[in-house]
Amino acid sequence: MGSVRDAVGESTVAPLSLGVRGGGLLFLSGQVGTDPATDELVPGGIAEQAAQALTNLLEVVRAAGREPGDVVRIGVYLADIADWAAVNKVYVTFFDAPYPARTAVAVAALPLGALVEFDAVVG
Repeated sequence: MGSVRDAVGESTVAPLSLGVRGGGLLFLSGQVGTDPATDELVPGGIAEQAAQALTNLLEVVRAAGREPGDVVRIGVYLADIADWAAVNKVYVTFFDAPYPARTAVAVAALPLGALVEFDAVVG
């Protein structure tokens, strides 16, 4: 600790930090909808995975001593862009207006076969 880069937690499934502090910001690695107890995707579809992925993301935010309102940017990665509206319905239950800046993109595939992944920058 005390360096330019301080890690916040480590992944149990890949060689990465869950978050890294740098330049006064906290950069969070992508989170998919895995159950922390099993490291397996939660059952259900896009809504269940999105809710679990956001829960996982906000757990890292809180572990770093920050709050959801401190999130300034979210990246949304979708295995199917047709799920965008369903993810929005879940997303608004986790964040209040003014919402973080956000980008959503469709990707060819996500880790573990996930349907959605979120990363973030925290101010």
